[in-house]
Amino acid sequence: MKPIRYTIVPKQPAAHLFEVTVTVADPDPAGQRFMLPVWIPGSYMVREFARNIVTLRATNEAGRKVRIEKTDKHTWQAAPVKGALTLRYEVYAWDLSVRAAHLDDTTGFFNGTSVFLSPLGHEEAQCLVDIQKPDGAAYRDWRVATALPEARGTKRYGFGEYRAQNYDELIDHPVTLGEFALASFKAHGVPHDIVIAGRVIGLDMARLSADLKRICETQIELFEPKSKKAPMDRYVFMTQAVADGYGGLEHRASTALICNRGDLPVEGRDAPTEGYRTYLGLCSHEYFHTWNVKRIKPAVFAPYDLSVENYTSLLWLFEGFTSYYDDLILVRSGLISQDDYFGLLGKVVGGVQRGSGRLKQTVAESSFDAWVKYYRQDENAPNAIVSYYTKGSLVALAFDLTIRAQTDNRKSLDDVMRLLWQRFGRDFYRGKPVGVEESEIEAIFAEATGVQLGELFAEAVHGTRDLPLDSLLAPFGVTLAPELEKNGKPSLGARVRGGADCTLAAVHDGSAAQKAGLSAGDVLIALDGLRVTGSNLDSLLSRYLPGAKVEVHAFRRDELRTAQVKLDGPDVARYKLAVSDKRPAARKARERWLAS
Repeated sequence: MKPIRYTIVPKQPAAHLFEVTVTVADPDPAGQRFMLPVWIPGSYMVREFARNIVTLRATNEAGRKVRIEKTDKHTWQAAPVKGALTLRYEVYAWDLSVRAAHLDDTTGFFNGTSVFLSPLGHEEAQCLVDIQKPDGAAYRDWRVATALPEARGTKRYGFGEYRAQNYDELIDHPVTLGEFALASFKAHGVPHDIVIAGRVIGLDMARLSADLKRICETQIELFEPKSKKAPMDRYVFMTQAVADGYGGLEHRASTALICNRGDLPVEGRDAPTEGYRTYLGLCSHEYFHTWNVKRIKPAVFAPYDLSVENYTSLLWLFEGFTSYYDDLILVRSGLISQDDYFGLLGKVVGGVQRGSGRLKQTVAESSFDAWVKYYRQDENAPNAIVSYYTKGSLVALAFDLTIRAQTDNRKSLDDVMRLLWQRFGRDFYRGKPVGVEESEIEAIFAEATGVQLGELFAEAVHGTRDLPLDSLLAPFGVTLAPELEKNGKPSLGARVRGGADCTLAAVHDGSAAQKAGLSAGDVLIALDGLRVTGSNLDSLLSRYLPGAKVEVHAFRRDELRTAQVKLDGPDVARYKLAVSDKRPAARKARERWLAS
């Protein structure tokens, strides 16, 4: 099978247009079909990337026009031709996120799923892509950042030709274009690059490199404690720094990240900020995916079908367990303290407990319904769904503590991850890919640890009762308890959207607001005749006692409403984990949990 050749050029940065060509040397004699993915792996929502294709035409090798027609929302079919077939098309790129494509006169970014049409029937052919520089002196200093291997003498970070073994590899390497800060380090001998695009004043790349090195080496040692061998030959962290943003998307040898520029470390400031710890946790999360989901996969992802939704009930393991390990790796690598970790864990517990959706949806159901619920949340989401990320991380915690307690810390969740890696992940890209079947997960836990999780597994994964975290933490000398809002301030039982107006973003089940007939979207304008804004609601509520009755005036659309609200007691601000037992046995168990 002959290689598929692509070119991509930022043709009109000010108009946010990439121009892409794809040439098939040996098209289907019956008429070549092309498809653009409708979703990107790691983000489980149909996004219809084909809607951003603005123009498209086909030509034969003589340059003559070939008839091509669209057969469905993301598929095109060309008329039969002799010789090579080329498609030339424009892609509108104005999505500043980690999921799609973005282009202006300062920077460019794209995922292959947004820009590279796949010639159907040629998915296993080698792909060569020529990444070209935009015209003009303003782009003289632009460079290319990607984990794609260079081809034909292309220099690293230079424009030119890159290669991929097949289409799946091509679309698993995002690309950043423009001017960016760059640093490198080695983690157990493997080169890792850090790319920061966007304006950041006083960026401390030395500190970032040192901290990420510790994270990467800790994770490599978790999966390969003897060989300390990373699963890739090179890795790239690429971050877009913006005024307000957060997110990441994993790839087999890189990750695309977006963060607030203020969260990045500043030279001369030793104390890490909360924002920087959050950013490190994000990096840790996406790096852990190098093993868990990029190589250890659910069976339905081996391979992906990018034309339709791929349903699995295992995202609680692939995303939830990754969410458990992301912060745990920070404390294991010495980047945060035990108290810092307990604080982060308490926030997760509080976030899960605040939503009554946890009592209605299991993490298995949440995983399966990600396509229509988790990624399409509305104002009723806290009352209807549970996050397979956060609840999944608590499931991982419950399993880890149980295994450790029953084996006197001889076995742990680490052993489960290592078995999954050895059986499903280590050779994933070397032979026929094999994914994890949903029916074999519980048995894998027992095989790796000797512990039968039984009822705990059934309830944690397929039930809706709260996890018994307080009793599971007790053998490690740790207590878990709710902490109420300071000053005993009463509550409406609603979440308020930020802004000048006091708009209800969500109303919780059984809350004072719901009982009084208030709904998400209502704009509160007065409490007992005093004006309410987005910034003074807490102050006004603090003057009442729980159970007090308050007259609330609000607008629903353009209609004024009056409600009599009986205020709830104080909200739980967070859950606090604290060391309660400092005796040697508890201390040893706690140290083993947080250190290995």
